[in-house]
Amino acid sequence: MAAHRQLVLIFSILCTIFAYVVADNSFENTAVVRTVELAGSLVHVRTTFAVKALETGSMIYAFALGRAEAEKTSFIEARLKNQQEPLELQHFGLNVQSDTYLYAAVLPNGLKKDEAITVELETVQTHATYPWPAAISQKDEMSLKYEADLFVLSPYHTAVQRTKIRAPNPKIISYTEPKGVEAFTLDAPATKSGVTITYGPYHNVPASANADFTASTQQRVTVYYKHDYPVLQVTTMKRAAEISHWGANINIQDDIWLHNAGPELKGHFSRLEHQQQAYFNRPSGHVLRAVQLYLPAGVRDVYYTDIIGNVSTSSLREAPSVPKGTRAQQSSQIEIRPRYPLMGGWNYSFTLGWDSPLRDWTAYDKRDGRYVVAVPIMTQFPDCVVEDAEVKVILPEGAIDVEVYPPFAPLSVKTSTHKTYLDTKGRPAVSFFYKNLTDKHAGFIYVAYKVPFFEQFRKPLTISAAIFGLFMLSSAARRVDMRIRDKKY
Repeated sequence: MAAHRQLVLIFSILCTIFAYVVADNSFENTAVVRTVELAGSLVHVRTTFAVKALETGSMIYAFALGRAEAEKTSFIEARLKNQQEPLELQHFGLNVQSDTYLYAAVLPNGLKKDEAITVELETVQTHATYPWPAAISQKDEMSLKYEADLFVLSPYHTAVQRTKIRAPNPKIISYTEPKGVEAFTLDAPATKSGVTITYGPYHNVPASANADFTASTQQRVTVYYKHDYPVLQVTTMKRAAEISHWGANINIQDDIWLHNAGPELKGHFSRLEHQQQAYFNRPSGHVLRAVQLYLPAGVRDVYYTDIIGNVSTSSLREAPSVPKGTRAQQSSQIEIRPRYPLMGGWNYSFTLGWDSPLRDWTAYDKRDGRYVVAVPIMTQFPDCVVEDAEVKVILPEGAIDVEVYPPFAPLSVKTSTHKTYLDTKGRPAVSFFYKNLTDKHAGFIYVAYKVPFFEQFRKPLTISAAIFGLFMLSSAARRVDMRIRDKKY
């Protein structure tokens, strides 16, 4: 009952803050600039708010995202300009009346009246682009479409705002010309210069995070552009990090299901046409032939296999290990080539693993006898989203007092027991589950644990007992007479 009352109290406080944020008029946006960097699977968006306080003591600033944008946003972070530390960001979820998602950032200090600051909101969108047309032939070029809201939504009045959408190359086929925006600008509503399409500037935009504005004024814009690289998605990634104290080693193994989300292949695949494109150096951009990945410095015994066996079409350039506490100047690089070119709509599953010295990832606190291990969440694929991820950390047998510190909250955490050879009771394991990981989610899961003195000798004692048992069994077997003799009467 006490826990239930605490939940009700927290919910009431959040509702009060929510109502305060929505009704608050303590800020004005003097200028808003949104920059959208288009690519394949990932779209990076950075919105800069030049803010002026209208009241003394204002310190809760609210953001708003439209439903379509928020549902495709996998990463969101707010910070003051030129500051590395992000602001505390509270998610309020969907406001059904305005059909917007609201967020509130807590500023480090209350502002004085007419004091100005600059707040940056950084988001990463996944599954925000789609191929058009949905199917092409093997030699055709690939094109993508991206849709977004024209106006940057905000609970506050905005003096001027503009949106810049940057394509990866100048080959922009078409873009939407907004209609009915004469109340906000007398100039061209959209202009194109090189790889950039600029919507705005739009002046005197009222508070827009409400149903009236989204229904009467907000509109969608579409950018149709060429893209020369495969659109990759990792549909499933299962990472297992196994820690061995006796081997002074950490083994990391990834089981990966890779998907080319580009336009599907129209017709049959032609090996001859594929080889001709490679020979004349005119490869199709939507076909994945190889991908280069960056591994940590100091890795060894790297292996790349699939369901058939070892895949020899790969090359590795190792970087030496660096002393603990220093930053590696370079990374190990591996280029992996699937057994077949990966066309749009095709899948390929494989396993990538390596060993690394445990000293590069572990620290030991002599005061309380606790080990702390840093486990990387994932290996980054270029411009790729990991839709479903499981990171399993397997600790040494006998580890106790396990504490975990993930860089961001997982969907769920599960503890289990992992049994392998020469184990007696099994090893404790902690699994973390995530969805829609991006390059901004690359970080380390820190796991702290203790290993009692006796448990450190469990494995050698087990091996010794097994060898001694085999020795006794063989000694007893030698004393048994198994010869067949004639029966004497």
